[in-house]
Amino acid sequence: MQQGTEMKQGNSELDVDVVIVGAGPAGLTAGYLLTKAGKSVAVIEKDDTYVGGISRTVEHEGYRFDIGGHRFFSKSKAVVDLWNEILPDDFISRPRMSRIYYEGKFYSYPLRAFEALRNLGIWRSTVCMASFAKAQIFPRKQIKSFEDWTVNQFGEKLFSIFFKTYTEKVWGMPCDEMSADWAAQRIKGLSLWGAVTDGLKRSLGLNKRPNDGMQAKTLLEEFRYPRLGPGMMWEAARDKVREGGNQVLMGHALRQLAADSKGGWRLSATLADGSERVIRARHAISSAPMRELAARLAPVPASVLDASGLKYRDFLTVALKVKSKDLFPDNWIYIHDSKVQVGRIQNFRSWSPEMVPDSDVACVGLEYFCFEGDGLWASSDDDLVALATKEMEILGLCDPADVIGGSVVRQEKAYPVYDEDYAERVKVMREELEAKHPTLHLVGRNGMHRYNNQDHAMMTAMLTVENIMAGERIYDTWCVNEDAEYHEAGNEGDEIELPRYSAEDRAAALSSMRDVPEPVAPEKKDAA
Repeated sequence: MQQGTEMKQGNSELDVDVVIVGAGPAGLTAGYLLTKAGKSVAVIEKDDTYVGGISRTVEHEGYRFDIGGHRFFSKSKAVVDLWNEILPDDFISRPRMSRIYYEGKFYSYPLRAFEALRNLGIWRSTVCMASFAKAQIFPRKQIKSFEDWTVNQFGEKLFSIFFKTYTEKVWGMPCDEMSADWAAQRIKGLSLWGAVTDGLKRSLGLNKRPNDGMQAKTLLEEFRYPRLGPGMMWEAARDKVREGGNQVLMGHALRQLAADSKGGWRLSATLADGSERVIRARHAISSAPMRELAARLAPVPASVLDASGLKYRDFLTVALKVKSKDLFPDNWIYIHDSKVQVGRIQNFRSWSPEMVPDSDVACVGLEYFCFEGDGLWASSDDDLVALATKEMEILGLCDPADVIGGSVVRQEKAYPVYDEDYAERVKVMREELEAKHPTLHLVGRNGMHRYNNQDHAMMTAMLTVENIMAGERIYDTWCVNEDAEYHEAGNEGDEIELPRYSAEDRAAALSSMRDVPEPVAPEKKDAA
């Protein structure tokens, strides 16, 4: 066991260099790298069974479910190298296929505009193009919402068909209340006019390039995937942290994170039996939802009132076992149909054949986006399986008589919500923590309240570790994924520029930081 990780007898207290809240991709990346660097680490995770957060893999009766769907692709060589280092022998190569399902037809995803217009028919396509032309001539000048941004790009008709229904299913709020940041981040690079003109040129034999409507590089056709699901990666990372002499503590929910007089931290966690464990650390890394962290900090920061308004979207997966070789070849399909509540359907065998043990049974996961505590979330598992079975029939994807079983997995706080106030709330929280608590580091999707992909979440943790080891903020973790094109465009391992602070920014950051504190000495107790 590494120096500093010993537990005090009788009071369940640990002293470590770094305490990490959350055993998801960001938390375990930080834990693994710090362990390699010889630091003493304790990772706490409130789930008592699974690591990986939303990237975990759940197993039920031999069937394995990927919660959300996670392609292992990154343009960061450092991230790709780390995946290979943690899980060197268990990646498989899988074909990439995702489509949109609308009114009984399939459309490519990301949307291929020329294909979409062709499939919609002459009359509807004409209306779509007229709507697009109107948006180009008379664009909305105040771009505040997702709706504003998307209507300007595609026109109101295509927006209503391919964006509005699905987006409102996912986020549970009107598109005109969502920040334009979401659209700018996730739909960047798709040009309707470019797709249509390229399509016309192709029809005349003047352009033989693939017509995908993307100005950026075309998307990958294959991706790597752990043969037993993404949880395999994070279970391996957990094991390596433990093998290095450090601890990953399951069933530990953050109760309080208190700053001490020396700039270090005293973390208290609640266990399932109601008992408490205390961990003292020089640095704290949090991937917990920013709203929850703010409420548990002591002394309570002024920004907690802002952070308390941050919102999250939850979802649940209903996994159905269906007597069939396969129902569709896609990794997943997006359901842009208002007749059903399901938003996306995974095909687990298309992710990896080893996820589904019976070759005569298809296993699909229907994803329902909801808020914790609402009607869907509170429904019984049996009712949810019945709903999913009915909706598969409505969509024409399977016969209910072929469904032979099902299971439900609930995932709270899956997505940080980009409403019109989120950016200012995050800014206030960030500025206060950076000014007052330089040894507290926020990482990951929920920790930074940013819709990061798995590799982006890992990158925030990797750069945080570099900053801790250097004793100063060399890298600006908040610039990760700030101006990224669609993350599956380009080539795996393409070098990307790391977001270093400029000399001026670094000087300003250092001037606001206190001296890096010494490790907190264990408090002496009177002899019993």
